Amino acid sequence: MSNTSVKKSVASDTAALPDYNVAAAIKPTNWVNVGAWVVLVLIALSIAINVVTNERWKWNIVFTYLFDPLVLQGLGRTILLTIVAGVVGLVGGLVIGLMNMSQSNSLRVLALSYIGFIRAIPALVLILVLYFISALFPTIDFGIPFLPPIVQIPTNSILSQFGAAMLGLAMIVAGHTAEIIRGGIMSVSKGQTEAARALSIPRSQAFARIVLPQAVRVTIPPFATELITLFKNTSLVSVIGYAELLTVVQNIYGRTYETLPLLTVACIWYLLLTILAMIGQSRLEKRFGRGFQSR
Repeated sequence: MSNTSVKKSVASDTAALPDYNVAAAIKPTNWVNVGAWVVLVLIALSIAINVVTNERWKWNIVFTYLFDPLVLQGLGRTILLTIVAGVVGLVGGLVIGLMNMSQSNSLRVLALSYIGFIRAIPALVLILVLYFISALFPTIDFGIPFLPPIVQIPTNSILSQFGAAMLGLAMIVAGHTAEIIRGGIMSVSKGQTEAARALSIPRSQAFARIVLPQAVRVTIPPFATELITLFKNTSLVSVIGYAELLTVVQNIYGRTYETLPLLTVACIWYLLLTILAMIGQSRLEKRFGRGFQSR
């Protein structure tokens, strides 16, 4: 069948959904709106006055270290860790999410067990366990079970500071992303897959051309939030000594005893990169939201 027929079937199924105007339903009254603006302006003014007049902020020290080479190196490691762990976690989450929606009971049990494990273990504990797991398994063996290993690799050579940090954060992202992907796929109306089946479109093609694009549109906000959370969670790896942004800042104020100014430096970089991520999220939502009415 032609793509035009598929689009008409999908459009008719989408048009059947009720058009709820959520923005109008939660629109506050005028006095509430004015009161909220007054409160926001007062809070902003009080913060601005404190920042400008309070000498304890020591802005001269903040600006001195804001672009310090050591701080920028730590920032680069933070960004690298976020990208690698995010990509690995996204791929792993996609696999686990599809396993969770599989018709195979064994695959569903494996997926649910993994998701439950990630929900139960705190991120900091998981990173520490991975970093010290060489005490239990000094080597990683490859070969035939119950026979001498063919290849042995020292665990510490793989689960170094970066390896343990990346794997721990990626495992957490994969567990959360699996549920995000499952929710996005389930949000697509079953009528659209039924229409594709009626048009004799193969299941794989229907999933890739009809279901997945709509699921991506739904999953962008929660996945962007997960990536921002991952970016902030990179600060947890300071406990294993990986020299990301927070670790570098801690090392500097450990020598200079300028704790708050150096922490302010870290907060400024976290804030700036989070704002950039939110701008990217907004553009992605507009890109994948084309052709859909705002609800």
